[in-house]
Amino acid sequence: MSRSQTLALGLTVALGVGGAAAVLHARETHFSLPVPADRLLYLRSGKAADRLALSFDAVMSDVYWIRTIQHYGRDFKNRKRENRFELLYPLLDLTTTLDPRFLIAYRFGATFLAAQPPEGPGRADQAIALLEKGLQATPTQWKLAHDIGFIHYFHTRDFKQAGEWFERAASMPGAPRWLGPLAATTLAHGGNRQGARQMLIGMSESDEPWIRRAANRALQQLAALETIDSLTSAVEAFHARESRYPGSWRDLIRVGALRAVPVDEYGVPFAYDPITHTVTIGPDSPLLPLLPALVGK
Repeated sequence: MSRSQTLALGLTVALGVGGAAAVLHARETHFSLPVPADRLLYLRSGKAADRLALSFDAVMSDVYWIRTIQHYGRDFKNRKRENRFELLYPLLDLTTTLDPRFLIAYRFGATFLAAQPPEGPGRADQAIALLEKGLQATPTQWKLAHDIGFIHYFHTRDFKQAGEWFERAASMPGAPRWLGPLAATTLAHGGNRQGARQMLIGMSESDEPWIRRAANRALQQLAALETIDSLTSAVEAFHARESRYPGSWRDLIRVGALRAVPVDEYGVPFAYDPITHTVTIGPDSPLLPLLPALVGK
């Protein structure tokens, strides 16, 4: 083939690729496919998936795990959607049936399930069921037993169950030394802030990054709740002196009870309702939603 023929062929190919790209772009721009209103999961039986996977169980498990993360991420961002996270547990069940030793899927999946709305479905029961399924496959995995205790403490507020699960985790091979005192603290002080603080300080020293993050976030929430207690006392003291409640933070600043509008660790002002005279975390604060175990103490 001559040089001129080669150049002509190359130009033809380039124009063809460019034309195809232009057609695809026009189709996506002007004739995009509609987004389906319903999300379907045709295969829901883990046993059926296991049979269909033949010898590719691990590969299919990875695929369903990726789908799980995508499903959670999309619903996490789309807070106006109805029936958010409805496929989360079925996807996790398929993932862990195909690979019963998929530790990350059990642990992070349980975190997704237990997360309070709007960050998750608030299904602590499903989270615990998933972790117990993991323990059936790996009976000596202390991390799964610890996570069940964590969910009982912070989500179901069953402090007895939490302490017992921490004890069980502490007795397993390879468990860290801080789990024993954690179990004792939970059983003795479960349900009060001091007990929660002691537990969270221990957990903040964990070698697991996500446990440290969760513990530090809960410690920030505890600090905010203590600030709310202090601000509530200032509001009541103002009422006792002035025979009226403050109309805003400015009234407390004017009498010297506060130096400035109080803010949390993220710089978001605490909210004061002049009608109910209550102080709360600001609605735009990253500290929300509060863990159930920290509310009402």
